[in-house]
Amino acid sequence: MTTNTAELDQLAINTIRTLAIDAIEAANSGHPGLPMGAAPMAYVLWSRHLRHNPRNPHWPNRDRFVLSAGHGSMLLYALLHLTGYDLPLEELKNFRQWESKTPGHPEVHLTPGVETTTGPLGQGAANAVGMALAEAYLAGRYNRDGHTIVDHYTYAIVSDGDMMEGVCMEVSALAGHWGLGKLIFMYDANEVTLDGPASLAFSENIADRYRAWNWDVQQVDDGNDLDAIDAAIKAAQAATDKPSIIIVRTVIGYGSPNKAGTSSAHGSPLGKDEISLTKEYYSLPDEPFYIADEALEHFRRAVPAGQEVESAWHDVYKAWAEAYPDLAAEWETALRGELPDDWDADLPVFPTEKAVATRSASGKVMNAFVPRIPTMIGGDADLAGSTKTLIDGEPNTGQGQPAARNLRFGVREHGMGSIVNGLALHGGIIRPYSATFLTFSDYMRPAVRLGALSHLRTVYVFSHDSIGLGEDGPTHQPVEHAMALRAIPGLYVFRPADANETAASWRTLMTLDGPATLLLTRQNVPVLANHELVHTGVAHGGSVLADCEGTPQVILIASGSEVHIAHEAYCHLTDAGIKARLVSLPCWELFDEQDEIYKESVLPARVTARVSIEAGVTLGWQKYVGLDGITIGVNHFGASAPYERIYEEYGLTAGRVIDAARSLL
Repeated sequence: MTTNTAELDQLAINTIRTLAIDAIEAANSGHPGLPMGAAPMAYVLWSRHLRHNPRNPHWPNRDRFVLSAGHGSMLLYALLHLTGYDLPLEELKNFRQWESKTPGHPEVHLTPGVETTTGPLGQGAANAVGMALAEAYLAGRYNRDGHTIVDHYTYAIVSDGDMMEGVCMEVSALAGHWGLGKLIFMYDANEVTLDGPASLAFSENIADRYRAWNWDVQQVDDGNDLDAIDAAIKAAQAATDKPSIIIVRTVIGYGSPNKAGTSSAHGSPLGKDEISLTKEYYSLPDEPFYIADEALEHFRRAVPAGQEVESAWHDVYKAWAEAYPDLAAEWETALRGELPDDWDADLPVFPTEKAVATRSASGKVMNAFVPRIPTMIGGDADLAGSTKTLIDGEPNTGQGQPAARNLRFGVREHGMGSIVNGLALHGGIIRPYSATFLTFSDYMRPAVRLGALSHLRTVYVFSHDSIGLGEDGPTHQPVEHAMALRAIPGLYVFRPADANETAASWRTLMTLDGPATLLLTRQNVPVLANHELVHTGVAHGGSVLADCEGTPQVILIASGSEVHIAHEAYCHLTDAGIKARLVSLPCWELFDEQDEIYKESVLPARVTARVSIEAGVTLGWQKYVGLDGITIGVNHFGASAPYERIYEEYGLTAGRVIDAARSLL
């Protein structure tokens, strides 16, 4: 039995370490080094500073904790179990096993208490910036004198690997520029990576780098010095005008006699013999998943403490809600993940007389409904004039000014996507969006993928969606990007045909329980229809836009800016006495979710003569046109020229569609 606080602290820390190495040994895979080295800093944070309630992981005003170095997931799982979250010891014993709640890297939708899905290095750090940005915006919107309902910190443990990733640099620069004073990074500087010493490829001065980015910087020379870590966290909390980073010198695999301080402790189990020696060093029994009663009792104090701090917040919230009932109603609606009543009441209807670029239509649609959703915020990668995604009349973020609806990310697509994910991960109140050119979706693809994996309600707007952008040439003309996005599971990809399908796409994607992308044209395209059936069709992912009497002889299928080309071909075929049907497929994912009756009503199996056209690679269209159909697209890079000439040279014309249809008949 321990006799003093220092001994109890050490017992608690060593319990975290041994739970980690035992779970990794049982799984025969994992990363023991980080949990062993970073356990003291995590323990100090969780036991002395983190405001959280294990019985209610979704309490809105909790501090957020992000393990950006997600490979060290057992550090987080041990903390969650020990402090009383709904994560039984059996789940730790099933680490990395089928259907366990302890996957190899943390997943936000799977494990109670996990705030974000991490593992790809840099993403967690970026998400943490988004969470801190959400706190700043919500505090500015909802707090009133004498009524502070949004007031919490965002902490992230980051690693040498995080520091090397470009996305971490992008978001750190922005966090310093914005002055996110409630963001605190704890840098596990163990100077070892998977391949060996970090010095193989990493020698910059991190402290100077972060000072240059306007961060408060502290250094703790001994990662086992609890008092020094505690003091550094307190000092970071006091630096209210800028984010903070605490550089903690740790030893990877601390306590392992033969592997501490080496890369062999990074990503492989220690082995039974080494575990025995390590537990001897920790003065703990050589018993798998051993937890001393007094250690568990000590950790579980987090439960009543968390309930008390949440209860106190509810008292504050109640007084605020009574004083500001309209704000409270707005908050509650957003917190439930609901949209306000009549949020879409002012959506425009575009006349058919004038061609409109769908990016321009999107901007008008956004500004028709965004004023009704005050927690919808977002921005662009220095392309607002092109993407048309500024919110009219709203302020911009700037130096020392994070609490604004128009987020100015600068030329930082990857950081932008990851910060937007962090805004969504903050708790559902914020409805975020981002915007850039479709060709630059490659720069933010890891963020989009993780947004889909995490089931986030984010909107990624991509304009300049094809060779239709013209003279900027093949570097800026996306040809494979729409298909690449469609390949991401759980992501809804909308490519509307015209201005009214754009309005319908916004109306539909805002109701989805998951992320969506919106692919928009630079060039003007005809407005084909303006009736309510467009909204119904888009809500189903696709519909019949123009038809014939009885069973069609040929079906023309298109998305986006090529629908009007297919429509021209449809009119010509109809005039020639050929029974044709025109189908617009703005969202494949939604269409594929419809029942077989609906899909058969749009694409009857008995009609095998089908032609598709889209200004991109044809890979994937075969599932709609079948083996007997013809796909028209661009299976090569583009060219620099006026877009009309490019379309003609590449055969994206009504004449080509007509010839293809006739060849099938």
